[in-house]
Amino acid sequence: MSRLILPGTAPSVNHMYNNAYVKGRRMKVIKKSAKEWLEDATFRSIQWRMENKWPTASGKVAVRLWFFLPDKRRRDTHNGLKGLLDALEDGGIYADDKLALPQVMDFSVDRNNPRIEIEFEVVN
Repeated sequence: MSRLILPGTAPSVNHMYNNAYVKGRRMKVIKKSAKEWLEDATFRSIQWRMENKWPTASGKVAVRLWFFLPDKRRRDTHNGLKGLLDALEDGGIYADDKLALPQVMDFSVDRNNPRIEIEFEVVN
């Protein structure tokens, strides 16, 4: 089975939202760039699922992740997991992101092609 490849890096929860006041209430509002990345990740997940005939899993799924970062700046690969796992749920990889068992396999720098490569395996 082929890997799902998502371009760029997943937005971290710290960088995903702006604080805003809506009708006098302070709220967190998703940034345009984060929303676009999450929508693209969802679309690519749906496309990958159709091409690979992956049924939406109703049980646990090992989500193996390889991160190819755009530079050597200090990053924590785990900071982007929340949005990423939500996008995979929206894309139908699994029915609920509580079923995802994320496993960061490796990370390295690829300045020309930053991306996340993902493999899935249903866990019995």
